[in-house]
Amino acid sequence: MIELFQVNKLISAALDEDIGPGDVTTQSILDGSELGRAAAIAKSDLVVAGMDVFKAVFLFVDSSLSFSGNFKDGEKAPQGETLAEVSGSLSSILKAERVALNFFQRMCGIATAARSFAEAVKGTKAIVVDTRKTAPGLRILDKYAVEAGGGRNHRFGLYDGVLIKDNHIEAAGSITAAISRARQKAPHTARIEVEVKNIDEVREALCAGADIIMLDNMRIEEMRQAVFLIYGKALVEASGNISLDNVRGVALTGVDLISVGALTHSVKAADISLLVKRT
Repeated sequence: MIELFQVNKLISAALDEDIGPGDVTTQSILDGSELGRAAAIAKSDLVVAGMDVFKAVFLFVDSSLSFSGNFKDGEKAPQGETLAEVSGSLSSILKAERVALNFFQRMCGIATAARSFAEAVKGTKAIVVDTRKTAPGLRILDKYAVEAGGGRNHRFGLYDGVLIKDNHIEAAGSITAAISRARQKAPHTARIEVEVKNIDEVREALCAGADIIMLDNMRIEEMRQAVFLIYGKALVEASGNISLDNVRGVALTGVDLISVGALTHSVKAADISLLVKRT
């Protein structure tokens, strides 16, 4: 669930960036009295995410606009389908168009990618999760879209989870030292996750009492060895260079979680067009 006040802050900033003191093109060719409607068309198969955000942009620009969404978040929309329609002042629709599509296309793209990964591991126990590799300022939207597509959220930020990575280990001196210090200082409710890159480090993390062990950029066979070694003593997460081509093979090693940075850091926006007609 995305809070409206959070969305409105993002929309306000995006519109200020795009429109600034005014839309000179629209103001030059329209007098403000023109009415019409616009249809958002899926130009390829996609999973819908961010319909309420899409709507909110138009109503932020002009609360008198009428909006109708034809799909709910998480639903598949085939190529050629009309996703939503908006009607009213053409000036308002044209001002809102780019910002509304920027949000909507990105969110649908993320949801579509997340659905592909979730379906690729179907039948295994593995759960596909996202990372903090999100667009600056858009994390709440990016992570919402992952869930809409069938993935799960990892931690939202540095504030809500202990994840000891290679640089933390280097700074602390060792995996053991890092976990020990985290255990002493982190909230008692926090689970401690540590990143490891080989079997020796898996053993050290187990001995130090890690709750979650992240297998970073390991080969499939090494992942299998790690899962066998851990054998329920901690949750196991696979990470690093995960793609649709290899994610099922990773899932079949027996890991519990598979984190995929590509869901948000390099996602391809969904192809959606907004077609305007004057009435």
